[in-house]
Amino acid sequence: MKKIAIVTGANRGIGFEIARQLGKLDVTVVMTARKEDQGRSALEKLKQEGLNVHFHQLDVTDESSIRKLVDDMNGHFGVVDILINNAGIFQDYNASALDIDLDTIRTTMETNVYGPLRLAQALTPLLKNSKDGRIVNMSSGLGALSEMGGGFPAYSISKTALNAVTLQLAAELRNSGITVNSMCPGWVRTDMGGAGAPRSVDEGADTAVWLATGEVGATGKFYRDREVISW
Repeated sequence: MKKIAIVTGANRGIGFEIARQLGKLDVTVVMTARKEDQGRSALEKLKQEGLNVHFHQLDVTDESSIRKLVDDMNGHFGVVDILINNAGIFQDYNASALDIDLDTIRTTMETNVYGPLRLAQALTPLLKNSKDGRIVNMSSGLGALSEMGGGFPAYSISKTALNAVTLQLAAELRNSGITVNSMCPGWVRTDMGGAGAPRSVDEGADTAVWLATGEVGATGKFYRDREVISW
């Protein structure tokens, strides 16, 4: 039976490429996006490549939207093998911790931290129906305490918190057969990363796809380029 994957924020950038790479591995992919028109446009592109992809509108900050996704996944598939929490926002390019407004931090946390946590909570029953459930959280080196400096306070704080969510979930699910890991894609040429970034979306997506489908075994770890890195 084909594996079933959910990829959030799959309408562009790294999320879109993750969906493509999973599809090429014969995984059935449910692509989600907040804006339905953009999500369906992305879906058609991958369908034209002959991939088995579906679309579901999802706002990770909206409880009712999450519940609708869960209900539909339960009705159509009855199982989720892979959850990739890729959806995220980056709103504080020029901000400092000394002047960042709390509304920006709150908004960033809602999408980058609480969204992945809510989805993991809501989808755990379906992930437990899998023989090899995987949760992959899209983090960043900017959220690693070992690498952190100044700048980008809302984004950095949110990714540090997401790494904490990863550890909490990994501990709670350790005996369930579900592994939970974070990964850093590096600085990637996307709308978020900008045209000057050194990495392609293929490179940015690789570790997430490997964590979702490869012989990994570990849980509660933080990866870049398929190697464990410091928190």
